[in-house]
Amino acid sequence: MSTCTPTRIEDPSRSHHAHAPHSPPPAPRRRLRIASADISASLAVFLIALPLSLGIALATGAPLQAGLVAAAVGGLVAGRLGGSPLQVSGPAAGLTVVTAELIQRYGWRTTCAITVLAGVTQLGLGCLRVARTALAVSPAIVHGMLAGIGVTIAVAQLQIVLGGTPRSAVLDNLRALPAQLADLRPAAVSMSVLTLALLFAWPRLPGRFGRALRKGPAALVAVTAATGVASLTGLSLPKVDLPSWSSHALAGMPEGPVLGLAAAVLTITLVCSVQSLLGAVAVDKLAAGRPGAVRSDLDRELLGQGSANIVSGALGGLPIAGVAVRSSANVQSGAVSRDSTMLHGVWVVVAALLMVPVLELIPLASLAALVMAVGIQMVSLNHIRTVTRHREALVYAVTTLGVVLLGVLEGVALGVAVAVGLSLHRLARTRITHTETEGVHYVHVRGQLTFLAVPRLSRALHVVPQGADVIVELDGSFMDHAAYETLQDWQNTHRAQGGSVELTGRAGTRIAEPQGSSGCQCRPWTPWRNHQCESPNPTQPGNRPGDGADGSGRPSGHQLARGISAFQQNTAPLVRDELARLAREGQRPAQLFLTCADSRLVTSMITSSGPGDLFVVRNVGNLVPLPGEESGDDSVSAAIEYAVDVLKVRSITVCGHSGCGAMQALLNTEPGGARTPLKRWLRHGLPSLERAMNKNRPGARLAGRSPADAVEQLCLTNVVQQLEHLRAHESVARALREGALELHGMYFHVGEAQAYLLTGGDGTEVFDHVDAFHRAGAVEGVYSSA
Repeated sequence: MSTCTPTRIEDPSRSHHAHAPHSPPPAPRRRLRIASADISASLAVFLIALPLSLGIALATGAPLQAGLVAAAVGGLVAGRLGGSPLQVSGPAAGLTVVTAELIQRYGWRTTCAITVLAGVTQLGLGCLRVARTALAVSPAIVHGMLAGIGVTIAVAQLQIVLGGTPRSAVLDNLRALPAQLADLRPAAVSMSVLTLALLFAWPRLPGRFGRALRKGPAALVAVTAATGVASLTGLSLPKVDLPSWSSHALAGMPEGPVLGLAAAVLTITLVCSVQSLLGAVAVDKLAAGRPGAVRSDLDRELLGQGSANIVSGALGGLPIAGVAVRSSANVQSGAVSRDSTMLHGVWVVVAALLMVPVLELIPLASLAALVMAVGIQMVSLNHIRTVTRHREALVYAVTTLGVVLLGVLEGVALGVAVAVGLSLHRLARTRITHTETEGVHYVHVRGQLTFLAVPRLSRALHVVPQGADVIVELDGSFMDHAAYETLQDWQNTHRAQGGSVELTGRAGTRIAEPQGSSGCQCRPWTPWRNHQCESPNPTQPGNRPGDGADGSGRPSGHQLARGISAFQQNTAPLVRDELARLAREGQRPAQLFLTCADSRLVTSMITSSGPGDLFVVRNVGNLVPLPGEESGDDSVSAAIEYAVDVLKVRSITVCGHSGCGAMQALLNTEPGGARTPLKRWLRHGLPSLERAMNKNRPGARLAGRSPADAVEQLCLTNVVQQLEHLRAHESVARALREGALELHGMYFHVGEAQAYLLTGGDGTEVFDHVDAFHRAGAVEGVYSSA
């Protein structure tokens, strides 16, 4: 079927190499038994998947067995071959509208053939390793597409809920509603209302008894109750009709115009692939805090989805994609491997073969109500708030309306066009203003400074009189070469005419010119940038590299005030909404980050984190005192207890660094002398010193080389020792036993600007290099020991 070889991801110890090229892994060892957690999770997923699969098949107009075929194949084939072990695949609500259109236009057998061809296309994309390219699609387009599909599903199923027959177009269904309301079928409506009431009320049952009942899937409870009531009362209702499997239609040769079939194949491929890949990323986030969690291999996931669609289409099943509802239920039920996903497929096969008489008791109105509820839930208010906050509401709205009124492919194309146009508009939208205050001329540039803005920039600059003092404020993140040359030429000319020019701007403004050019922009007071800059007038105080206002070379209170002012002017507007949200909702950091007080260690910079991400504890030497009234330290212990018990952090990282002054002081400490506060504090590092000096015990080291000197050896060993001290704290030990917490070790080499993760734990602790690829993703190195 395919000559490409998917990348294995089952080995958690290699998770930090996910998606990266590497040599073929060794053959896997066969496991002889299935974990009990996977068995229970598979049953929970099966109970959700069974009614949903029938309902989605009903909504598409396909044979009802097609939903069961797709559910079984999704579990067995995609579950075994896919790159996201915990993602559950099957017939998805997001494919309902597309599949229904294909069945109406080409018939069922040709739709099955289109599904097979879409699977082949997915295999090709997986072999080309382009899975991550699909994630470049704006989330506003994806959420808008799902919302549009949800609206279409809900309106169509409303017809069945009211006792009628759905039309092919949304507008036709809306126009038919008045007549349908005038001719209600009380039996169908009553079963639908009962199903909807249980669907929405079941997860909200109060009290301890309600909490026990809520463990049962709401979808199964609602459909079972409606079926039981309909059977006991003898209501005359259309019910599930499962013909004999011997008459089940399989895929046939595709019939229809070539361009139409090609567009259909691409549509199925796009929707299936994007939904599955985004689902895999979402599952990774759900399972991120669990022991042994691994990141999905997205290229392999594409190969698994392609294989599943080939098999499902060939066997007369619906198109397959990763399904969020079933996947989240799988993770929340405690699944630990792909066995759960595959077992759920086995249960579907058993039900399809042995439970046909029971399934044929289900009223179609109940299934329609179930699918309508799923469609309504696809219009997520949380997604709407998110896209609005990021100023992409127009993209979302256009995509949603396009899908509802025109179709999925047309709606997505409209959304992409609007997203591209919006991006170009933002790129070209640069505000340039000129003002004068007390004889000083200010030219303020807000936005990206590209060649598109050069005419306006040139006009604003030439308004400035010859010989005047000018401050050019660059409030953007990029300046291209054309704008750079325009600004430089004008600057040189203006200075030659006796004027002065000062360039200021936001931290991080990048100029498309090689480093070391005369265009280097110095910032208010940060020496870590200014030491490379040369002022146009180096004789002025504060303009020489690193100069403070007092000429000491260190920032003074004046520079600190300027930095705060720059934050208020430039950064605060960008983070105000996020900080306001955090102020309302409170902090919910996922990680406690315990590190040294060294000023060279900027936690937010080396972890690419922002407000609300890290709960940070800093002290001299990144020490974790052992608990106890005699030896403990209430400040650090309180922070640990608060982070674990109150904030419920999922991981704790102890981060050491090169050239640590505390470790140097430990090495140089001599017995006796004054018991200063520093010496009293450093006693908590003595176990690290003893461990480092123990010649009979392998020392911690960096991958690929030995420690440079005794100080680096102690810095590395200290991280390992403090992780052991953490385990002595009651709250940490309890969370580790419950599997709710991970411990990480990290070492930052200041001179190399390089982070290392502790990946050992068997007596040979190794700090492994974090390559450039994983700086763009999540840190995955996990240290654990008995």
